[in-house]
Amino acid sequence: MLEQAIQEYLKRNGFAQFAPKAVLFDMDGVLFDSMPLHARSWSMISKEFGLDMTPEEVYLHEGRTGASTINLLTQRYWNRQATAEEIQKIYEEKCRVFNQYPEAPQMPGAQAVLEKVRENQLEQYVVTGSGQASLLNRLETNFPGCFPAERVVSSKDVKHGKPNPEPYLMGLEKAGVQPWEAIVVENAPLGVQAGVAAQIFTVAVNTGPLADAVLQEAGANWLLPSMTALAKQFKDLVQVRTKAALTD
Repeated sequence: MLEQAIQEYLKRNGFAQFAPKAVLFDMDGVLFDSMPLHARSWSMISKEFGLDMTPEEVYLHEGRTGASTINLLTQRYWNRQATAEEIQKIYEEKCRVFNQYPEAPQMPGAQAVLEKVRENQLEQYVVTGSGQASLLNRLETNFPGCFPAERVVSSKDVKHGKPNPEPYLMGLEKAGVQPWEAIVVENAPLGVQAGVAAQIFTVAVNTGPLADAVLQEAGANWLLPSMTALAKQFKDLVQVRTKAALTD
């Protein structure tokens, strides 16, 4: 099934080989089990500003920059874009509420996946739509040596957030690799769309409440139920990678 998924990926994008050198990780819902806290925070703060957003909708729109999420809501309820001042105020309130919760734990299996990445001599990067400083600052503490600042793309670095491919295209540029030389690991439909639009083989790990079909419809090349499952099957991904590179 995995080998077929890679062959379909190569055919769809017109690539001759699949030979990854780097893995581009989303952060929330992939490295940190933080999405339940984001969902609660966005839902609570949006109501305070008359911009109702359900927790499920937060998962559907995960990956957008904070400004994009706020504009999505103000266009719906206020029939206009938010001003810069409104965006700053709403996002600061959302961050304040988020930071009142206990720290989000590491996603189960995340460390194991990173160990597999290092064992196979691949580079690792973070590509996130988040600007949440409390989480970005924890990357080095929780994953020492894995994600220095030069290996992180956040909402502060891009003009267009996910589902636009810009964040992952910037990730490719930072890594110095071509699309067929990278793997994206995502949990969100908009993130999956962004990875696919950047022509990168995109693995979806369904760590949230959305149905598998949502991630499949977003275009995921390979769907797994968790980061733990990815760690267990990472060897298969590397073996198929090697085979594809040798046979094309």
